[in-house]
Amino acid sequence: MTNPMNFEQLTAQAAALDIRNKAFINGAYVDAASGKTFDCISPRDGSVLTKVAECDVEDVNRAVASARAVFEKGSWSEAAPAKRKAIMLHFADLLEKNASELALLESLDMGKPITLAARDDIPLSYKCIRWYAEAIDKIYDEIAPSGTSEIGMITREPLGVVAAVVPWNFPLMMAVWKLGPALAMGNSIILKPAEQSPLTALRVAEIAVEAGIPEGVLNVVPGFGPTAGKALGMHDDVDCVTFTGSGEVGKLFLQYSGLSNMKRVWLECGGKSPNIVLADCPDMDAAAAAAAGGIFYNQGEVCTAGSRLIVEESIKDEFIEKVIAAGAKMQPGDPLDPKSQMGAIVDENQMNRVLGYIEKGSSEGGVLRTGGKRVRSESGGYYVEPTVFDGIKNDMTIAREEIFGPVLSVISVKDWKEAVQTANDTPYGLAAAVWTRDINKAHMTAKKLRSGLVWVNCWDGGSITMPFGGYKQSGTGRDRSLHALDKYCEIKSTWIALGNA
Repeated sequence: MTNPMNFEQLTAQAAALDIRNKAFINGAYVDAASGKTFDCISPRDGSVLTKVAECDVEDVNRAVASARAVFEKGSWSEAAPAKRKAIMLHFADLLEKNASELALLESLDMGKPITLAARDDIPLSYKCIRWYAEAIDKIYDEIAPSGTSEIGMITREPLGVVAAVVPWNFPLMMAVWKLGPALAMGNSIILKPAEQSPLTALRVAEIAVEAGIPEGVLNVVPGFGPTAGKALGMHDDVDCVTFTGSGEVGKLFLQYSGLSNMKRVWLECGGKSPNIVLADCPDMDAAAAAAAGGIFYNQGEVCTAGSRLIVEESIKDEFIEKVIAAGAKMQPGDPLDPKSQMGAIVDENQMNRVLGYIEKGSSEGGVLRTGGKRVRSESGGYYVEPTVFDGIKNDMTIAREEIFGPVLSVISVKDWKEAVQTANDTPYGLAAAVWTRDINKAHMTAKKLRSGLVWVNCWDGGSITMPFGGYKQSGTGRDRSLHALDKYCEIKSTWIALGNA
């Protein structure tokens, strides 16, 4: 959205969208083999946007066969790096050209504010593709140290067929975090978007072919986890599953791998991220604004959401007031209203889940300081107001389980040592932050935190150049950065004995 638009203009554009709703297999839109469809419901108002093809085992089989055939043909897997780079750069350019449409689809489909979709999700998506395109001809293979009569070569080769199963909170961005490095390495891909948010994935597949990516290299199979998702996880001709979502489903993919061909499985399974604010915090107002944004951004539907606010007791009361004041400015509104800073929860089930956790927090002794209710119910949509609990103990349910909603648990600690112990007392280890003016304490905390991402005096810092992933049950492997390329390639060692000259 290059030019600012008002609510009426955006609503009119949304109504005029030509929404793709069929599976995309071997370069063409096709119905599900069964003819089944499912309703794609907008959380904005509960309306049905379209009916989407409901893929199942037979559709997955078709998509895998298509991906394997083009991989063996070599039109992408064996293309020169310069050629793959040029096509992927064109792909990124076309995504940017269609940014307004993609932002509208994202906002309608999963309820995020249009301003955030246009400012964050879509630009970060096409920039991700562009970054991996630029990396293609800058990754060198290796020569091992050897004597003069032999040569050891260490080379990277594409894996083959990659299944990417992505969540509904950042539908396109999570997809391109998989597509970028997997395509750059020369793989073929079957993308299964979440059933709550399939629309950008279906449009992007068409754009990929327009950019010159060969038909069959990128296939999209919308459908449900127990059917389409399981079929991908169990398929013997899928070489790798890369998944972002819940730990429960991540563990299923590990089982599917063991029951089938031992395919590689890469997981990013969320967290219960601690945001530590110490008494020597350098800027209380900035920390409070970051704490509010860290849990209420994208309605709290963020795997790195700072859902546990761990505060030294000497500043806790003052700090909570600042966080509540910052959160009060982030009330839910219509996702298509450019003024909205929070949108709708992705669907009714998730809204009820969030409200259930709020009830649980109160019943276990948490002190509800603000929020806690569904709002805008007259719209037909699914909205929950920013919610802050005080008096939370780290063994309470809302401090242990990932809620994926705008619910903040405030935990008071005596000192830095207890803060770090509390932060690490979780089965997750995706992200964490510490606010302190003491550089020694900052370094010590960063080392002691069992998290893949650590931020000092900020929340959600970093860029595509930094790896993204977690410790413990937050997953395996890393998205983003050059490290992500290693997930989508085989490392081959070739040892050559040279004859005498």
